[in-house]
Amino acid sequence: MTSSLVAVLPPATVVQAVARGHRLFAAVLALAAALRVLVMLGYDTAQLYWYDSFTYLDTAVNLRPNGAFHPAGYSWFLWLMRPFHSVELVAGVQHVIGLGVGVMIYSLLRRRSLPGWGATLAAVPVLFDPAFVRLEHAILSDMQVIALVVGALLLMMWHERVPVRLAAAAGLLLALAGLTRTAAVPLIGLALLHLLIRRAGRRPFLAMALAATLPLLAYAGWYAQHHGRFALSGSDGVALWARTMTFADCSLVQPPPEEARLCPNGTVADAASEYVWAPTASLNLLPGGRFAHNDLARSFAVRVITSQPLDYLAEVVKDTSLAFTWEPVPHPRRMNPTTSFPHGSWPLPEQHALIGEVRRAYDPDIRGMRSVEPFGSLLAAYPYPWFLHGTLFGVLLLAGGIGSIGRRRPALLPWAFAMFLLVAPVAALDFDHRYVLPAIPLACLAAALAVAGTPRPRCRPVRREEITVRTAGPGSS
Repeated sequence: MTSSLVAVLPPATVVQAVARGHRLFAAVLALAAALRVLVMLGYDTAQLYWYDSFTYLDTAVNLRPNGAFHPAGYSWFLWLMRPFHSVELVAGVQHVIGLGVGVMIYSLLRRRSLPGWGATLAAVPVLFDPAFVRLEHAILSDMQVIALVVGALLLMMWHERVPVRLAAAAGLLLALAGLTRTAAVPLIGLALLHLLIRRAGRRPFLAMALAATLPLLAYAGWYAQHHGRFALSGSDGVALWARTMTFADCSLVQPPPEEARLCPNGTVADAASEYVWAPTASLNLLPGGRFAHNDLARSFAVRVITSQPLDYLAEVVKDTSLAFTWEPVPHPRRMNPTTSFPHGSWPLPEQHALIGEVRRAYDPDIRGMRSVEPFGSLLAAYPYPWFLHGTLFGVLLLAGGIGSIGRRRPALLPWAFAMFLLVAPVAALDFDHRYVLPAIPLACLAAALAVAGTPRPRCRPVRREEITVRTAGPGSS
């Protein structure tokens, strides 16, 4: 319909028609941008976390793959921003990316026939939730992963049948998401499976497969040059070992002597992820450091899971259920989830040499973050009445699941992505409220698509004489 109108209406008329159709979202987007300006004014620098932020910055400075948890995808973005020597500018760009995610959600849903108010409502969480805005203001990879995954969905779902070029572009975006956070790598398999289910054809399938796998293979080769192992990271075994520490029973598993050294040794933590860092945990007592024993840890963890599958499943279900509580539950207890903007100051641990290195090489003004008045007090009082409580998040997933059933399955792909990104971190390591966030925009998309139903029907071309009749008013000549 839009292309037909463009062909017969003057350009000014088309612009006015488009503007009228998106006024609500334009107003919401302007408010979201104003909120981000307030955040930039309310804090004197970007939020930096030990150890994640400085690992990303160190990789950006030295351009080598990190041997532990973080692949280099986000560090490549930081490397592109390095000539400006400003983590504040990085935060500003990430705020723009956050707005872009909202625009992509809205655009896809309008393309799929959802009315403007419904598409706008689906974009509200990512535009206004303090948790998302705080991610944008931090040197963390989360917002990049969210933008890449939503961008891939946009390309795959823009047309009823995915063109080859868009399938390749979506595959590349998913590969970059996997190189930003390895938990996103299996999304490539889900996307390819979706193409098979939709009978998209051989060429789009092959285009996506090649565009997605070649960057991963190239990165694994680069990783092998530096660390002697063809992989994307060196922490998968350590993470899975920590996952098993909450239920492993070596009297049942009976591991061989080499692996038996990794059995629970009496150290008790209140969350699986805490075992990675607990100095008295069995893995951390081995010589050479925890990541030097990644392969041994993986072998032990797989043995425990195959010996105690029901115990493993029970732990995954129990921790995943924390995402659906009405009020966020601290997990682990030292990490208190918040649904507001913090107020105060947060100094850096200056004793770590890595901080001095990235300060010299990346941004001489790297420092702890503090609130700036009067903007900091305004942010602290910021009301978020649309806070997406965990129970409502569960309702969205349920609605998306219902929309994934049937012949057309309009919500299937975003719902599958959302469910995987929700459960996979728990299955591989532990629950974290921060790890739930990438699933929320996808759950909103899935629920909205379930309501929208089928894609927008094709409209017949509008003839010039019909436009003349419809636009003619009283007194027209």
